[in-house]
Parts: sequence; C-alpha cells; structure tokens
Amino acid sequence: MTQPQGAVDKSVEKSAEQSAAATLRLDEKGLARALELSEPRQVPPAELPGYQIERCLGGGAYGSVWLASERNTGKHVAIKFYSHRRGLDWSLLNREVEKLAALYTSRDVVGLLQVGWDADPPYYVMEYLQNGSLSRLLDHGALPVNEAVRIAAAVTSALVHAHQHGILHCDVKPANVLLDGEFVPRLADFGQARLSNEQSPALGTLFYMAPEQADMNAIPDPRWDVYALGAMLYHMLCGEPPFRSPENERQIMGEKTLEEKLTTYRHIVQTSPRPNRHRHLRTVDTRLADIVDRCLAGVGQRFGDAAAVAEAFEARARYRSLRPAIALGIILPGVLMLALFPVAFQAVMSAAATAEKNIAARALESDAVTAKILAYSLNDDLVQRMRTLEQIAGEPALMARINGAIQPANSAARLELDAWLSKKKHEVDKIRREQDADLDDSWFLTDGAGIQRWREPDSPLTIDHNYSWRDYFHGRGDDRTDWKDRTDIAPLREPHISAPFRSSSTGRLKVAISVPVWDADDHEIVGVLGRTIHLGEVLTSYKRLIREEEKEQKVRRVIALLDVRTGKVLDHPWMTEENRDRLRDDAVFARLTMADSERNELLRVQALVNKGGNVRDEHLDLKYFDPIRKIDAVAEREYGMPWLAAFWPVGDTGWFAVVQEPRDDALLPVREIQAGLVKYALAGLVLCLTLIVSSWYFVRRVMRTRPFRLGRHAAPV
Repeated sequence: MTQPQGAVDKSVEKSAEQSAAATLRLDEKGLARALELSEPRQVPPAELPGYQIERCLGGGAYGSVWLASERNTGKHVAIKFYSHRRGLDWSLLNREVEKLAALYTSRDVVGLLQVGWDADPPYYVMEYLQNGSLSRLLDHGALPVNEAVRIAAAVTSALVHAHQHGILHCDVKPANVLLDGEFVPRLADFGQARLSNEQSPALGTLFYMAPEQADMNAIPDPRWDVYALGAMLYHMLCGEPPFRSPENERQIMGEKTLEEKLTTYRHIVQTSPRPNRHRHLRTVDTRLADIVDRCLAGVGQRFGDAAAVAEAFEARARYRSLRPAIALGIILPGVLMLALFPVAFQAVMSAAATAEKNIAARALESDAVTAKILAYSLNDDLVQRMRTLEQIAGEPALMARINGAIQPANSAARLELDAWLSKKKHEVDKIRREQDADLDDSWFLTDGAGIQRWREPDSPLTIDHNYSWRDYFHGRGDDRTDWKDRTDIAPLREPHISAPFRSSSTGRLKVAISVPVWDADDHEIVGVLGRTIHLGEVLTSYKRLIREEEKEQKVRRVIALLDVRTGKVLDHPWMTEENRDRLRDDAVFARLTMADSERNELLRVQALVNKGGNVRDEHLDLKYFDPIRKIDAVAEREYGMPWLAAFWPVGDTGWFAVVQEPRDDALLPVREIQAGLVKYALAGLVLCLTLIVSSWYFVRRVMRTRPFRLGRHAAPV
C-alpha cells in the first residue's frame, strides 16, 4: 500500500537516523541510552510455545534478540522481540520481515522461520548463526584472498536472488553478513531494503554506501548494492573499507547536521584518489582487482547489478581453472623452441629490432620536428585567442553592459551589449583575416549563472538558455548533463579550453576557449566569454603546409590533433565537410576515441614535458594505430595500418599534435631483411621438425617390431 507523503518523509528521516547511527558518534545521552538498551536481559519478554529461551544475545532501540532452542529438535534459533513500542513505526519494522519472507528459498540469506506480529510483544524467529558477523571476524584483520572471495561470492549470490525478486538491500556491510557454524556467510538485516520500483531513499553505512546513495532525494538503484559489495570485498582484502581514515572521519563528524555529513561524505568519495591498496597486494590477481575497481567505480562504469558481478566472479574462476592447462600448452612448446633455437632466435629478433628502431628513428626525425613546431604554433594561436578574450573580458565597458544582460533580448540594454560585442568580434576577425589565420565558428557570452546572453552569429535556439552544465562554463573537464536543472554551479575562474561538445545551435562538434569576466573589483565573476572552433577545422591552415610538403618529398604524411583528457580526436584529414556531417551521429563520434593504453602513454609524456624531463625519445611511437580506423570499413582500409607517429603536447592544454606516416612504407628495408632471416629460420625449423618426426618414426617402428624368436628345433649359434 502506498504511503502518504508525510509518512514517506518520516520514513526517510527515521531510515537516515538508523543507518547513520552505525557510523556516526552518539552524544553522552544517546550513548547511555544505547548501553541501557543493549544490556543483556535476564528475563525474556515472553515465552513462545515450542521454544526454550536460553539467553539474551543483545538489544537495540526497538527490542532484543534471544537465543532459543526448538523443544522438539533442539535446534537453536534467534528470536527478535519488539518490546520497545514507543515511537515504533510498523511500516519500517515490517520491511525486514517482508523481505526475508520473499527470499526464504535463498541459501545465502538468513532464513525466516516464524512471525508473530499479533503477539504481545511482536516477534519473529530466524536462523541462529553461531559464528556471529563478518564484522567481528574482520576485527582480527584482513582475510586470505580465497576466503574473501568465497564470502563475497556468497553475498553476491544472495544479492542476485534479492535483485531477481525486485529487492534492493541498500545496506550491505560486514555487520549484516552472518556466519554459521561452518563459517558459511548469510546476508541479513533487510530493514533498509527497498523494492526496485520504490522512489523513497535509503541510507546505508558510511564508507560502504555509494556516494550517490548519500542523498536524501536519491532513488534506489541496484548499483548501490554493487558499490557496497565492492567496499566490503576491499575491506576483507585490505583490512579496512575504502576512503575510511581518521582524517575523513573527523571531517564528517565535524559537520552538524545529517545533510552536511552526507554532503561531506559524497565529496570525499568523489574527489579522493581511487583506492588502490588491493592492487599492491601480492596475492590479489588482476581480475579480482578489476572486479573491486568496477564495483567502486562511478555510476556509469560500475557493474549494473549483482548478476553482472556474479558473472565476473565466474569468469575469474573459469580463467583460474584453465591456467594450468594454458601454461602447460604454452610452456612446453616454448621450452622446446628455446632449447632448439636460443641463439638463432635471439640473433634474429635482436637484429630485426635494432634495424627497425634505427630506421624508424631516422624516418621519424622530420616528423618529430614537424610535430613539435606544429604544437608550438598551435599553442601560440590558442594563447593569442585566449588573451584576446581576456582583454575584451577585462574592459570596463563590457562589465558595465553585462549588468543589463538580464533584460529581454530586444531591450535597449541588450541591444547595446550585442552591438558592442559584435563590433569587438568583427575587429578580431578582420585582424585574423589579414594574418591568414583561421576564423572562429562563433563567439558567445553567458552571465554568472550560465545563461547565454549573446552569441555571434545569433541563434534563437541558444539565447537566454542555461548552459551552466557545459564544460566551457564550469571548467571541470566534461559536460555534466545531469546538472541541466541546477542553478548552484560556479563558473570557471581561469581561462579554459573545453572538452569536445555538440553545439545546441548547429548540432556539430566543437571545442570552446572561454575566460571568466570579473566585476570591477575582481571579487565576483559576472560572466563567461568564449569562442568556439569546429572539430576538423583546428588545423586547417597547417594541413595546407603538409600537403605541399608531401608533394615535394613524395611521402604520405598525416597530421592530427588529440585531446588526451577525453581521448577524443579533435582534427584529422578524415574530417572533411562530408565526414563532419557524419559526426552528428553520437555513435560515430564515440568511435573517435584513442585506446586507453595510448592515452595513458601520452599522459605520461605530458607529465615528463611539464616537469622539464628528457623527452628526446618519448614523443615517438613505432607502432601507432589511428583511431579513425574504427569509424567504418572505408576508414579501416584507409587508416587501419600501423603508423610511425610523432607526438608533442600543445602547451598545457591537454592536446597533442600528431604527425604520422605508414609504418610499413618506412620499414620496408627491415621487412626485406627480416623476411630473409625468417626464411632461413623456417628452413631450420622444418629441418629440425623433420629430424624429430623421423626419429620418432623410427623409434616407434623399432618399438612396434616384434623381436625375432628361435624356432622349436633350432639351436643357438
């Protein structure tokens, strides 16, 4: 039955207080009350037919839990009495029983045996698990990897069963995992659980709770349980949950209200370095570490539900079971080949590698120089564009006119602002034409709240719309589409080059250069001024120079521009006018992404350059694969071959200039030498295999040949 809004709000408040109590400190009065409630009772609240109550296991805010035995079987059970009725919300307390009843068939969930809601006091009977909670076991430190995986897999199975029944636990933690006599884990305490179609929030426990769950307006999601499962597995492997430290605990506890504590917790989880202690443990394999990382990842990268986690555990188990066979199948042939051809193989590989490196280095010398010059030139152009914006943004005339920007578009104040900014843009465009420099696609101005107040060329699709969620406004690295309805986003405070984004007016992909507009006293940002460039048009003037150089040297060379912050291709010869229209399809644009390994390598190069390190050889790649090849079959034929590529960072923008040429064309002499060596190696291999097969043939014939026996009447000679 659906609760009225007031009951929902009350439930949310009580759920928050109950879940937060597991980790938030109590004051003296609350601590005394908790000790009073948890003090073991000597007299049970009631006697139940068929059960012999033995002793109290503990107490809480609403009652106590007692150990009892069935009179007929002697089997131990746990009976939970709700004897403290004051302030009792039956809709909340009834959740746990409802969920346990729905999951009674799961061997991984604490079993519900009997319910007595009509009794005085109400009670329910559940399985008694002798070895207590996983939390108590973890008090002694981290667990062995195999034990941690066993427990995590069992809890995952319980969550799969729950999710299949439309139940989200919402408070997975070691204290809610109980261990039976053989230390088999069972998932317990479904008091915070929600149905998958419920809209009311449910707070978990700090340092096990997903950051998006720590919000009084959050809607339950299966990925909450996935995050908590990952945090618990991390705790079992490392001895403590992720992000928990004395400093973080002090910071959270220092807040006054629950809302402030939750906000601080979200900020800690979302901004702290990702936990990686598990990756430094020698006994934790890569696949297990990947499972932990995906459980603790952001919402978009996290496993979708417990079933996906279970599949990952199964895949890891299959892989580990096949490792001996795989190793045997690889090692034995490898040992044989190394035994037969150690010297020859090493000589061939060493000679080929040395020749390839030397020839490639010579082939890339001019490419490296071109890449460096291109990067410096492009950086100078970007700096010039940025400084121009800063100069205009700093003019008192602009700051004076921004105050009237909130007026209607046809008001005198707005018309004056439009005319003044348009004049400035036309003056800049004129200078760039005289310098034979590329023009911008558009200029724009937003006020301090992110609402666009001016654009040249004008577009009714964007004027007076809020773009505070755009990266060019807040400068946080990407467009936050989930912020579209928010009004509390602060504008950037430094000049910024945005990540690629799709224009709301033209639908084409762009990057923006934007700067803040400060008030007269430099105390407050009153607007953001920016200029945009279409993807594929950043290197227009440089492409002409490369084409002229190709005609002279008769070498196919390609220049491109990469954004290592997002892994996206910003400019490339493939981006012709026709192909740029294809980029209106988000699926096509999504394929214009570098491989993670290549992006990480360029980030390493960027760090070396920023530190002033020796990058003489760091900007060369002997086997680069152009991301354009992933567009379609035509692009694969045109750009799918390996390339020799030279890279250089464009200042500190996060962009890299790339100059590349087909690898096979440059390394053709090495290929010819290598082909000759391979022929000799293959001839030697065939000869050795022939000898081995021949030897085995004759040995088997000898073994199969019957020995000659003397006849009955013959005598030995």
